[in-house]
Amino acid sequence: MKLRLALVSCALAAVAFAAGVDGKWTYETQGRNGPQTATMNLKSDGATLTGTVSGRGGDTEISDGKVDGNNISFSVTREMQGNKFTMKYSGTVSGDELKLKIERPSQNGPTTVEVTAKRVSST
Repeated sequence: MKLRLALVSCALAAVAFAAGVDGKWTYETQGRNGPQTATMNLKSDGATLTGTVSGRGGDTEISDGKVDGNNISFSVTREMQGNKFTMKYSGTVSGDELKLKIERPSQNGPTTVEVTAKRVSST
């Protein structure tokens, strides 16, 4: 009985911790025309992460979203001028801060940008 209670407590703690990514987040990156603010709306369901990321073309659904403790990862595929490209996001949640590495394609191979997103609201 004690073992079962301990296992249930651990499972509930893991689910509560994973829910820490839920909400609306913003971060800033350098664009061709200066700083750009991006917005992410994220929602976790166990080990699955869903949501959207804003960009010049509007909101784009994330894919392959995963939550593992305080680590998250997902991809966003966009289309510009008839060309599709995928950006890969990975990061660590700590309270209302999300440290992200964003890998994006470029003419000379993928480049990685590091940003810190701040939670602006919880869902």
